[in-house]
Order: sequence, then structure tokens, then C-alpha cells
Amino acid sequence: MLSVIVASGDVVDGDAAWLERADHVIAADRGAETLDRLGRRPDVLVGDMDSVAPELLERLAASGSRIERHPADKDASDTELAIDEAYRAGATSVVLLGAIGGRRLDHELANLLLLADPDHAARDLRAVRGATTVRAVGAGRRLELDGAIGSIVTLLPVGGDAAGVSTQGLRWPLEDAVLRLGRSRGLSNQITNRPAAVTVRDGTLLAIETPNEEEPS
Repeated sequence: MLSVIVASGDVVDGDAAWLERADHVIAADRGAETLDRLGRRPDVLVGDMDSVAPELLERLAASGSRIERHPADKDASDTELAIDEAYRAGATSVVLLGAIGGRRLDHELANLLLLADPDHAARDLRAVRGATTVRAVGAGRRLELDGAIGSIVTLLPVGGDAAGVSTQGLRWPLEDAVLRLGRSRGLSNQITNRPAAVTVRDGTLLAIETPNEEEPS
């Protein structure tokens, strides 16, 4: 089951296509406003409702959306609560829209770090903004990259160094390499062959895939 979560960040051209494929749509607080602009009603609205207009809240409740209201003083972001809700509902794949961009850099970083939560290590969880996709790959795992040949791939360690990093199908191959936290060695690699993949022995990486829009030289 594909669950699509709409958070409060930027939703750009092309993102709405995920909603057409979704089996289950969740709004994380102000994400309800975005869905309303797109003409889509969420199955569930999760959050403390501090950023949802009362009129919209009433309209969604009347139209059958389930409202999961949380106190303002809570230990998890609205997006984190929405992810938990998706997996409780039985999601096998979760796509986060509006998790990147927006007015709050702190929220954007927190959303990306949610991908690296060890509880999600074996799950298909990704943040999407247009043609850019972010996923995490943790210790002992292999991540198949989705991008076309020519796509840019950046591998960034989170939570510490990532060791035993090996890649397949990339222009600058890594073989049992160490990517150090805070260093840029994993920036702007490129898919040259399919299949393309990355494996990690120890640590966690964020894998960011972006189409290469530059003209060939």
C-alpha cells in the first residue's frame, strides 16, 4: 500500500502525480492547506492543528477525513506523527511531499533526518520534491538507485561516519570506502550504468538522486 504524506514545505510541479497513485493520503497539519489547493481531501489529518484554518478543519471533518489531533506540547513533529500513522495503517511504501523546502530550514532538516531513523531502516520511505528523491541506506543494506543514466547521486553520511561504502554503476566508484561526517566526498556522483546501487557496512547514508539538467559538453 502506497501512503503519501503531504507536509508543510514546498509542493512543486509533478508532485501531485503521486497523489493519483496513492492508496492512502495523510496531511501533516498545514499540508491540509496544500491538498485543499490541489482539490484533494486527505484520508487522515494529523497534527496539533496550529496551522489549519478552522473552516478547513470543519469542512474536512464533515467530508469524512479522520482528524488525529495532538497537543501542541509534543515530542514529535507533525511529519513524524504522520509517518507513524502511515505505518499503523499498513503502508508498505511511504512518500513524503512538502518535506523539503518551505519557510523553516529546521523543519526541512528534521524531515530529512527522519528518513535515517533506524526504525525505518528496512522500509520504503522517501522524500520527494519534483524530480529529486531522498532515501536512506543503513548498515548492512543495499539500496537500488532509481535514477536514469546521467542522473546525479549524492551520498551523505548522517549520525557519524559511514564505512564499507561500495557503489555499482556510478562514474566515480567507491569500494569499501569511508565517507566522513561533514566532508563532501560523496557529493555529485553520476549514474553511468544500470543497475546502480550503494551498499553500506556501518553507518547510515542519505542518498539524493537528482536529474542532470546540464547540457552535455
